[in-house]
Amino acid sequence: QVQLVESGGGLVQAGGSLRLSCAASARTFRNYAMAWFRQAPGKERESVATINWSGSSTAYADSVKGRFTISRDNAKNTVYLQMNSLKPEDTAVYYCAAGSDRYSGPYDNWGQGTQVTVSS
Repeated sequence: QVQLVESGGGLVQAGGSLRLSCAASARTFRNYAMAWFRQAPGKERESVATINWSGSSTAYADSVKGRFTISRDNAKNTVYLQMNSLKPEDTAVYYCAAGSDRYSGPYDNWGQGTQVTVSS
């Protein structure tokens, strides 16, 4: 079981940027694909971005393509989400999650989440 701790959330104005970090406890971090999800009030949790074990393959939700970038540093056991050109509709609790193998989910190992609030 990989323990995950997110950080970097906060309040930002529309058009601004934030970088989220997710630190993993396990030395086997490099064995897992990772993902960022988000959940807005009253809405279901949705996938935002995924990345394979080496960082060579990424995927994004249409709503964030061209604005968000997922990356990872296996030496630091950390995955990042760089969020640019933020919009009020990006407001949500953001969670990182570990996949079941190096390439994909299911993503059923979650962090506690970090709040992102974008003001208009």
